[in-house]
Amino acid sequence: MTFFTRAVSIVALISGMAVAGSVAAQDCERGTLDDRFCDVDGDLVADIPTDPADWVDPDTLIFTYTPVEDPAVYVSVWAEFMDHLAEKTGKKVQFFPVQSNAAQLEAMRSGRLHIAGFNTGSNPLAVNCTGFRPFAIMASLDGHFGYEMEILTYPGSGIESVEDIKGGQLAFTSPTSNSGFKAPSAILKGDYDMIPDRDFEPVFSGKHDNSIMGVANKDYMAASIANSVLSRMIARGALEADDVVSLYKSQTFPTTGFGTVYNLPPELQATIQDAFFSFEWDGTNFQKEFEKSNEGQFLHMNYKDFWDVIRKIDTANGVSYSCN
Repeated sequence: MTFFTRAVSIVALISGMAVAGSVAAQDCERGTLDDRFCDVDGDLVADIPTDPADWVDPDTLIFTYTPVEDPAVYVSVWAEFMDHLAEKTGKKVQFFPVQSNAAQLEAMRSGRLHIAGFNTGSNPLAVNCTGFRPFAIMASLDGHFGYEMEILTYPGSGIESVEDIKGGQLAFTSPTSNSGFKAPSAILKGDYDMIPDRDFEPVFSGKHDNSIMGVANKDYMAASIANSVLSRMIARGALEADDVVSLYKSQTFPTTGFGTVYNLPPELQATIQDAFFSFEWDGTNFQKEFEKSNEGQFLHMNYKDFWDVIRKIDTANGVSYSCN
């Protein structure tokens, strides 16, 4: 078992402990989905149950945003959207800050989370193991979306190229992060023949802001991060652009996927989708925060097409979406 599959298997095990074995396998087409789900239409995400007895209709909807940065930063940022969502659905809505991707995955799998924005790398695990049904991403007003993975160091570190990391240390964020672990692992192996433990020491910071500030403060020699997070932090004044140096910039990847858990009533899922696409960004704290990374609207998406490149990265890393 490789370093990568070992790390991801740990997260899958954590996310599966809450309800493993509690629901019998269904006799249906499901592809790579967990036995609890069906995928009759072949769109790679869990179907909404056909039996109303299997629907969950909570009085309070719980929402989380991927912990790419300090969750406390986003409580106020999302407040106006939470109010809009409550008005649209007629339900109470609570923003629940999570400290890790594993905690977010476990919360949805155990039925305690109804609406979420999962980071790029977590989407396949969320879809396959928790019944997550993503339908939107953030995009610029002209329809462009996504971010790049960058490998950073700091000025004067002595590291001038990716190859110079050999024999040193590289900070990742978490095993389920695309830019913080999955993509750099595949790129380092495929393009540079560099493998964790053999060629460099891998460490995990937990979040992108931890990795970025760790490099800026010279706690880490190098780190792989999502440059959308870096852009927002620079715009917020958390660091100066010249506090870090980019060694590598990847192709563009899809950003955070927003969606619902599979077993909410169909009408409620449709209403939640409408709330995302009818939300007015203009003049909100929400707009002020996300325009820092050139985002200004929610864009319709589908998991099968938009996350194809991410599934290919997982395949290159030998990852399978085992939920037990």
